[in-house]
Amino acid sequence: MRILLSLPFLALALLPATGEDKKPEGKPLFNGTDFTGWQTADGKAVAKGWVVKDGAMVREAAGGDIWTKYRFGDFVLELEFKTSGNSGVFIRTDNIKNNVQTGIEIQVDVPATKPGKHSVGALYDLVAPTKDNTKKGEWNKMVVTAKGNMITVEINGEKVNEMDLDKWTEGGKNPDGSKNKFKTALKDFKREGHIGFQDHGAAVSYRNVRITLIK
Repeated sequence: MRILLSLPFLALALLPATGEDKKPEGKPLFNGTDFTGWQTADGKAVAKGWVVKDGAMVREAAGGDIWTKYRFGDFVLELEFKTSGNSGVFIRTDNIKNNVQTGIEIQVDVPATKPGKHSVGALYDLVAPTKDNTKKGEWNKMVVTAKGNMITVEINGEKVNEMDLDKWTEGGKNPDGSKNKFKTALKDFKREGHIGFQDHGAAVSYRNVRITLIK
């Protein structure tokens, strides 16, 4: 059964991926007017903390992390962010109630003095970005490509990070021998899941959130 919704020209019909429902391709994940297709970690409608302003989703007060209702596997995710502090973009998160252990986070933050595994553009606790080319207090564009075992991150038109999941063969340890927070080896992570934006207490905005599925 295929269900079609009539929405504004920027809107996207986002329904739980069950049966023959078709996932969106090359479409907005956020329609710029409301939180259609998004949910809280409890599976409820986004109703507090996050608001829509000038076509952007804005974290104004405590509202918790927010998540797509769909799960995605291989894709190119494009978005713009502007932040006053710590936030993050989660990808392929299997359990949104346990995102720290079942998803991969691309760090969103203000520019760092020295790039590290917890600075903007990092694959959090896993790989430091090669550089920090973000602009404080301005909109920055991020492109995340997840294809099979490879994940790459571009910020403002430059590739700043990359990882091969198959090289993470032990829980709690990175290939370079340093420790990480993950109890499970990342090579064993599910290669599909929810996309989410983190509420870490800072004011942050996201806009022009689009996804293209890789076949």
